[in-house]
Amino acid sequence: MFMGLSARLEGEEMDVAIEGFHGGDRTAIDLPKVQQDLIKKIQTLGKPVVLVLLNGSALAINWESKNIPAIVEAWYPGQAAGQAIADVLFGDYNPGGKLPVTFYKSVNDLPPFEDYHMKGRTYKFFEGEPLYPFGYGLSYTTFGYKDLKVEDKNVSVTVTNTGKVDGDEVIQLYASGNLAAFKRIHLKAGESKTVDLEMKNLKPGDHTISVGGGQPKYSQNLTTSK
Repeated sequence: MFMGLSARLEGEEMDVAIEGFHGGDRTAIDLPKVQQDLIKKIQTLGKPVVLVLLNGSALAINWESKNIPAIVEAWYPGQAAGQAIADVLFGDYNPGGKLPVTFYKSVNDLPPFEDYHMKGRTYKFFEGEPLYPFGYGLSYTTFGYKDLKVEDKNVSVTVTNTGKVDGDEVIQLYASGNLAAFKRIHLKAGESKTVDLEMKNLKPGDHTISVGGGQPKYSQNLTTSK
């Protein structure tokens, strides 16, 4: 099921008069109700369902997250979208993307739009429980981490594809909870690589260094102190 939003709904200074939208701004971050109703109706048929999302901003897909077995975030993917999505759905390509934003459970989790302070916003300052955290993403394979070493601003770690399918992993390095570096690598099934990363814009002082396939709070990362 291909669901989501469009540039006709989300934007700026737009004449949009439907529930959840006001002048191009969003008053809710759910899917439009008609789409939610259709997804729930199709799910009752008992057939395997994959939900493909086409959208430009985060969505609160709480019911779908609990009840739909597979969800692909495709964003606004352009003219080659059909082939690319089909390759992922049929297993001809192993996805390795990670979320560049936080997916919240509700617009109520966010500060008022008129509040320009950063408290409560983005993965750095959000204190609630996200629907999907920044940096989250799945693969048809699995990855293991070992031998974390830190020397000044340089970090090295060995990453192994522990599954049976070749795939990409996005290695994420966090310093005291803030993303300090990342690198995407390709590993064949069973292959290991030692990856070097350099921490940039690191503030002076002691830091907790964490490396893995996601944020330290939501992923089994390797962690040490510097």
